[in-house]
Amino acid sequence: MTAQTYATHRRYPIRRFYLPVTSGLAFLAALINLAYPDACAGMLPPVMFVLIGGALLLAWFSTSVKVLKVQDRAIRAEENFRHYLLTGKPLPEGLGKGQIVALRFASDEELPDLAKRSLAEKLKGEDIKKSIRTWRPDTFRA
Repeated sequence: MTAQTYATHRRYPIRRFYLPVTSGLAFLAALINLAYPDACAGMLPPVMFVLIGGALLLAWFSTSVKVLKVQDRAIRAEENFRHYLLTGKPLPEGLGKGQIVALRFASDEELPDLAKRSLAEKLKGEDIKKSIRTWRPDTFRA
């Protein structure tokens, strides 16, 4: 990821443009079909279904990705706070998202050592989960 500045901090995802345009086109096509049903009998209904289907699919995908990103941010904050309560220091710098997400299953006794080991040995999330002796269930994950 490139360094973020004022000039580069904004992102314009495709859903910002695609969803309103396709929804607007589908609404306009429905109005035209309502006003002139005989003139639009051939091609307009299939086009409307394609536009609406594409917009709904993109909306579903977009919201799914956002939910997971927000959840990963919450896990990062919770685990950083838990590590701070246990050791008086934040999580070691350099731990990746997958490592921190896997560390949430470690018991309080195992977390500090496992976090250091994860960074030193560059353990992947699955390896971290396999090395946990006392499992701490996460029942709030969506």
